[in-house]
Formats: sequence, structure tokens, C-alpha cells
Amino acid sequence: MRKIIHIDMDCFYAAVEAKHRPELKGKPLGIGGPPNSRSVLCTASYEARKFKVRSAMPSSQAVRLCPELILIPPNFELYKKESRAIHEIFRRFTDVIEPLSLDEAFLDVTDSDQMSGSATLIAREIRRLIQEELELPASAGIAPNKFLAKVASDWKKPNGQFTIRPEQIEGFMKELAVERIYGVGKVTAAKMHENGIYTCADLQKKALPDLRHLFGSRAAELLDLAHGIDTRPVRTHRERKSLTVEETYSKDLQTLPECLSHLPELFQDWERRMLKSNLGEKIRGLVVKIKYHDFKGSTHECVFYGWPGVGHFEALLKTAWERRQDPVRLLGLGVRLASSDADPEGPQMDLFSQA
Repeated sequence: MRKIIHIDMDCFYAAVEAKHRPELKGKPLGIGGPPNSRSVLCTASYEARKFKVRSAMPSSQAVRLCPELILIPPNFELYKKESRAIHEIFRRFTDVIEPLSLDEAFLDVTDSDQMSGSATLIAREIRRLIQEELELPASAGIAPNKFLAKVASDWKKPNGQFTIRPEQIEGFMKELAVERIYGVGKVTAAKMHENGIYTCADLQKKALPDLRHLFGSRAAELLDLAHGIDTRPVRTHRERKSLTVEETYSKDLQTLPECLSHLPELFQDWERRMLKSNLGEKIRGLVVKIKYHDFKGSTHECVFYGWPGVGHFEALLKTAWERRQDPVRLLGLGVRLASSDADPEGPQMDLFSQA
């Protein structure tokens, strides 16, 4: 039986800011730009969350909900430095680490003989070391697989941990809301509710053919997860599937020429990052991302091999504009990348026929 730990740093960006600026401790913090901009919050402290302030919320809305909110621009270099220190602590216990972001990771401690081989004790010690050495709070979930470990890490937040043992899985899953299942968002959850599925126990009762009719190719995976089954390994190498850049504008872009005028700057940013990453030979598609004034968004893609120029993205943006000619608050562009085992060669596709 595998022993998986999911470590989730509590309000990481806000906690790092409070660590380096002690006068901020205990105060409602939001990491993001000023309220008179189009900025959204990267995260919010628990003191701010009491006012229903949350990540991905516009700064302007956050300040309305919490007038005492202290807004701090993100300092990603500082967050990366703290994240590296956290991973140094992880490596004292295992080399099988799958980073999910700066503040989150899976650890496989199945073969670790530390703490008498107890994953629960290892998680507790990791959290103690992070608090003692780095002055940062962390939560942990411990379970036989990644899905359950992720669920468990949310159970005792903040600054706590929860273990789901193999013999507890069956009972635990029956009461678990379907919203907790990996990959079940608002749309899928609403569809489940329409069909009388609210808990994993409800999902377990459904026949696979019926679920296939409702959820297509994901039906078998959803049924497995409802039973607490997840065979995904902890991957020490996460392959990049895309490289994109984007920009949110202080004023909506009203016309196509106005949108096009911003592409060269975006393209230069993308090209700089792309050259640094040395991934040019893996380009297999182009993508333009648009978010409109009403916060609805869409992506527009085409198959493409080789190194694109700004003109290729201009052509894709023109096609996208024809589909919805509304004010734009965010533009993004980038490329899709081939996996390592994909065919490295391929015919040059016609961008203008594929958009």
C-alpha cells in the first residue's frame, strides 16, 4: 500500500509577506494590485477570508467586502525562495516529490524508513520543521493515493493534518460530496445534482453505462474516484504542455486594431521566455486567449509546427475577433508543446485554415 502525503501551505503568499513584515501579522491581507486597476487577488489571508475575500477575486470587490484589507503587490522571487527552502525540507524524507505549484506538492514516502515508516508522523515532522525553520504554517493530508491525500489536506485547515487509512476509505467516501472529486467543477456538479447525485455514495450506486451516457469517457474514472481509487503515481518530473503570456489592461480594448496594437509587446515577452526555456522544437500549436469585459473568456487555437512570428498570432486574433466583437480586458498568446514521446516531426500546417 502506498503512503502519499499532500502538503499545502496555508495562504502561502500572505504568510510569506507577514513573515517578512511582522507588523502585518493578524491583519487582513490580499496579494494583488490596487483596487482602481483590473488586478485580481493571488491569495488572501484567513483574516481577510472571514469577510468572504478569496483568491481570483477582483481587488476592487475585495476592498468593498473588507474595507480594512491591506493590498500587497506579489513578490514572486521571494515566494520562490521560500518554496525552495520548503522543498529542501521535503528532500530530508523522500526524493519522490511532485510539485504542483510554489505552495503545494505530493510526496511519496512509501519506501521511507524515517519516523518508523509512519507517513502520519513524517507529515507531522515536516510541518514542524517548516514552522520552526521557516516560520510558515502548512497543512497536510495523508492517504494511500493522491486523490485522497489532496482531499485530506483540506480537512483540518489551517495548520493541521488529517489521515485517511486504507480501512477507512469505504466509510469516508460514502459521505464525501461529489464537488470534492478531482476534476468535478460547477458544470459537472450541477449535472450530477440534476440526476440525484450529491455524494460519492450516490455516484457508487450508478451503473457504468448510465454514467457513460451522462459523462462520456470520464465515467469510469469518476466511478473509481467515488470509491476512493486513484492509481496515478507521484511524478518527479512534470512536463510542460504549453508556454503562454497574458496581460490584463486597465481599460477595455474596444476595437480590433487596438487589440492588435498590443500583440507585439506580448509576443516579445513570450519570445524571451521561449528562448530561455529552449522548447522551440516542441511547438505543435498556437493559442490566443481573450477575456471580455464581462469576465467571460475563450481560447482560440490552431495546429502549428515551427517558430511563429507575431503575424501568425495576429491572424489568429483576427479570427477570434470575428466570433465575438466585444470589449476585451485581457489578451494572451502562446504555444502548445509536444510531449517527449510524441513524434518530433510533422507537416507544417496552414495556420489560416486551422484557426
